[in-house]
Amino acid sequence: MILLAVTVFALIIALVNPKFGTKIETVKRQGVDIVFAIDVSKSMMAEDIAPSRLGKSKQLATQIINNLASDRIGIVGYAGSAFPMLPITTDYSMAKMYIQDMHTEMVSSMGTALHQAIEVGSNYFDDPKTSKVMILISDGEDHGDGISDAVAMAKDKGIKIITIGVGTPAGGQIPIKQNGRVIDYKKDTDGTTVVTKLNEATLKEIAQNTGGVFMYGSKTDEVLQIVDQTLQKIEKTDFESQQIADFQSQFQWFVGLALLLLIIDSIVLERRTAWMKKIN
Repeated sequence: MILLAVTVFALIIALVNPKFGTKIETVKRQGVDIVFAIDVSKSMMAEDIAPSRLGKSKQLATQIINNLASDRIGIVGYAGSAFPMLPITTDYSMAKMYIQDMHTEMVSSMGTALHQAIEVGSNYFDDPKTSKVMILISDGEDHGDGISDAVAMAKDKGIKIITIGVGTPAGGQIPIKQNGRVIDYKKDTDGTTVVTKLNEATLKEIAQNTGGVFMYGSKTDEVLQIVDQTLQKIEKTDFESQQIADFQSQFQWFVGLALLLLIIDSIVLERRTAWMKKIN
């Protein structure tokens, strides 16, 4: 019984596949540093593009990240002011989680400060040697000054800005929801319902002045294709070397022990059987 018990225990340990020892390898990663600047202003609640401008922005950012390989990414959110959300990282799962948690109540200040988004995003890049890209997703409405200075700063740092416009030129109303239902629409001081429209001219100018590209965000497949083509043209740089500990599987030792115990058990059983026959 002791032999059989130890045999079963050894087989269980083998199934667990214990790993001991390490194998150290040096891995070099090649890629581009990418910062996502995502608009979370109130105008992004408009539903002129399904499911909403902000919802579409999240979808686009998530799908772009899914298509990346070894690039590093960071996230900036902005409305009336910009704020850092996730520093440069290679943790794509964490980045997508942060993106899904973005909402229009994250910033109390009203408006859309594109210049602050570009300034904060430009300060994310910590290595001057890497290729730098900023993907700015917005409806293009800008309620602040200094956009020219911010674009000039990004250009001086070698940052290419890809702009994605979400919304339609015809525009849409900004719903006010309660418990998931629309109870009213945002109105201005005169009581007139606000209609927010896609300002593609500003987004095109930002992309053109930094060597980037502008695209409409209505069709996800087209956006992914253009972004991929743009990134392929950018020179990749070695931005990280890391040591990877690869543990070696040791299950075979426990399988061998179990087989040895079974052989011993069979020999002991045969001898015991012969000895019992003599007694009888």
